[in-house]
Amino acid sequence: MNFLRKHITVMAGVVAYLLLYAIAAARYDGFASLPVFINFLSNNAVLGIVAVGMTFVILSGGIDLSVGAVMSFSSVLIGVLIMDHHWSVFAAIGAAVACGSLLGAIMGAVIHRTGIKPFIVTLAGMFFVRGLAFIIHLESIAISDKAHTAIAITRVGPLPITALLLLGFVAAGWFVAVFTPFGRNVYALGGSEEASLLMGLPVQSTKIAVYALSGFCASFAGAALTFYLSSGSHLEGVGMELDAIATVVIGGTLLAGGVGSVFGTLIGVLMLGLILTSITTYEGMTSSGMTRVAIGALLLMFVLLQKVLMRRFVGVGRAT
Repeated sequence: MNFLRKHITVMAGVVAYLLLYAIAAARYDGFASLPVFINFLSNNAVLGIVAVGMTFVILSGGIDLSVGAVMSFSSVLIGVLIMDHHWSVFAAIGAAVACGSLLGAIMGAVIHRTGIKPFIVTLAGMFFVRGLAFIIHLESIAISDKAHTAIAITRVGPLPITALLLLGFVAAGWFVAVFTPFGRNVYALGGSEEASLLMGLPVQSTKIAVYALSGFCASFAGAALTFYLSSGSHLEGVGMELDAIATVVIGGTLLAGGVGSVFGTLIGVLMLGLILTSITTYEGMTSSGMTRVAIGALLLMFVLLQKVLMRRFVGVGRAT
């Protein structure tokens, strides 16, 4: 029963995904094939990596609106360092990831020290980083470096590099959340910050680390974006923070914090990939309007479902 209480929302997401997948497989020829499933992973890898970091933020009871801007900034910075300053691929990625992690840590420290709501602090961070991306380069920048291209076309079996990066981040995030003291502190912080303080948990360092981790994931997602597009782009991150939040919630993580799973976030990524592929590829609708309508309806459905499940199995009504 304790397992059910902890994972009921994630299990609901898994069941919903399997149901939608079965319906799509029955409706569309060739849908239930390995190449289509791999496309779910590859085409949504950037969003998925961002969402892994967002999962920890939401589990801790916070929110991070800067992730899309950090992802875009990272991709542009990598492009500028490689093409204009002739840095190696790994040095450029390392610099971008360091910048994203530092920004996240600073926002976490400001949130903890000042008591300002995460929504406001990370919104300011979003505007700051988005402006910084335009300062370092006014337009998207194509990356034609041979080493970068070699990494971008790398495959392990049927999996392209972007899909491998997504699975690696999900596996690492799941391990950190489940098997490390930091992960347990994140869940405790999301359950109740006051109770965490009374128990002597390192609330300040945990909160700073959570936002640093989110910045790390978002900036590394920028590297994955350069492998996917062979360029750095200012525009790809616009609205991604909302997509990441939707992915995490659809995957079963409560916006109130304290309940959820990184594995559930992967289910959320696959769910969005399934919807996008069904509408654009199989239904032939090129407009993104129907996709957004479907995602909005799905998000609302899952929030309501979480509320019902938490009342039924946990006896609380804070899943908002």
